[in-house]
Amino acid sequence: MGGHSTITLVGGSPRLLDACFELAHRCERLWSRFILSSDITRLNWAEGATIAVDPLTVRLATAMLSGFARTAGDFDPTLLPDLLAAGYTRSVVDPSRETTLPLSARAPGEIAGMVIEGDAITLPRGTTLDPGGIGKGLAADVVCEFALAEGAWGVMAEMGGDVVVAGDSPEAQGWRIGVEDPFRDEQFATIVRLGTGAIATSSQLKRRWQAGQTEVHHLIDSRSRRSAVTDVQTVSVIAAQGWYAEILTKPAFVRPPQDFLAWLPSVGAAGSIIDASGTMLESANWRDYA
Repeated sequence: MGGHSTITLVGGSPRLLDACFELAHRCERLWSRFILSSDITRLNWAEGATIAVDPLTVRLATAMLSGFARTAGDFDPTLLPDLLAAGYTRSVVDPSRETTLPLSARAPGEIAGMVIEGDAITLPRGTTLDPGGIGKGLAADVVCEFALAEGAWGVMAEMGGDVVVAGDSPEAQGWRIGVEDPFRDEQFATIVRLGTGAIATSSQLKRRWQAGQTEVHHLIDSRSRRSAVTDVQTVSVIAAQGWYAEILTKPAFVRPPQDFLAWLPSVGAAGSIIDASGTMLESANWRDYA
């Protein structure tokens, strides 16, 4: 997690807007790997013990299991030890916050061995979780669901670049959402329209740093356990839910681009890729949202 958020309500009160932001902050407190008291940190340090968690964390863990299965392991939330080894140990928003793990932590972990019973979770010893992108997408989902349940006519929740919309939009043709151009600051590569659903964007250009003599980024290839090496700079995926759109961005960085784009419609999504030359490639159904 560790990003910025924007929430827009249609027909909601200022009090409801405040409650939506508080719910987003609650997700951050529960899921951040940079907060010692979070459910994620407690699970990562549990050393195989069963930990009682918030129902929202159960929902996150369930989504992680589903995401791993849907992407055949290209989305793997157990690679946190590799991410720390690459140098991403401190929060971008608050560098005073640092992630640490027990000596038993290893990557990849055994996500299939995670046991969920009611509001309790058991991770195999050595397995750790990184909520990262999926947490942002799911937090946006949760906020939108809450806003509509509490009386808003429509809502848009943006969490660290993942956008979820639901209900009525300010315009008859739906919510207009810009897709960032990785090579031109504060400019859009294209605009999409969504009635209800989500769009998630992942970029290897956003979080980069020097590891010795090598420049690396935060998108770890589960096969090599290093920063993914690819011409894909940015990928955007449209899907029904924020968490789902987010996990579907990950295969773009480890699969051939055309194979990835051909696969997306088969899993209920659309997508676009911007490569190192600045060329935009699109799935066959991307223009349905133009």
